[in-house]
Amino acid sequence: MGIPSPEKRMHDYSFQMSGGMRQRVMIAMSLCLDPDILIADEPTTALDVTVQAQILDLLREMQDRVGASIIMITHDLGVVAEVSDKVAVMYAGRKVEEGSVEQILFNPQHPYTKALKGCIPHLQRTPASGRHRLHEIPGMVLGMAELGKDRCSFYERCPCGKPECMEHNPPAKAIDAGHEVACWLYS
Repeated sequence: MGIPSPEKRMHDYSFQMSGGMRQRVMIAMSLCLDPDILIADEPTTALDVTVQAQILDLLREMQDRVGASIIMITHDLGVVAEVSDKVAVMYAGRKVEEGSVEQILFNPQHPYTKALKGCIPHLQRTPASGRHRLHEIPGMVLGMAELGKDRCSFYERCPCGKPECMEHNPPAKAIDAGHEVACWLYS
C-alpha cells in the first residue's frame, strides 16, 4: 500500500499522518473485506499533484489485484480523464448525462456538462486583456425546498431552457451508443 513502517503506523492517530497517508490507510481498510465494488469519494481532494498520482496508481493497482470495480466520485475532470471508463455527470442529485470518457469530455451534450467543461482553467490568455479568463456557471444552485420537484433542476441556470423544463424532469434519452442525456433538447 506504500505505507512506510506500517508496524509503527498501526498505533498512530489520523492527525499524525499526512493526507496521502490517510488515503492509503482508508484504501487498505476498505480492501480488508475483499469488496466487489469500492466507492472512492473525492480520494484525491486536497492532495498535491504527486500524491494524487500515487493514490490513483494505488487505486488502479488494487483494482487489478482484487478485481473490484471502482465508483469514483469527484469534481476533478482531470482525474475522470485519467482513471474512468464510464462517466455519469450529476446535477442536484440527478444524472444528467452518461457515457464513455471520450463522449463526455470531447462531445458533451447536456448544457450542464458543457458548462462544467467551460469552467476548466486553460493556459491560453485572451488576446484583449492578456489575462486568463475563468468561466463560471451563472446563477445559484437550487435550495433544498426546490430539489426533487418534477422539473429540470438546471433550468434556472441553463442557457438553453425551454418551457418543458419547468413542467417535468426530462427523461434520459440515448443519443449515441452508450451515451445518454436527460435534457428536453433531445426529447
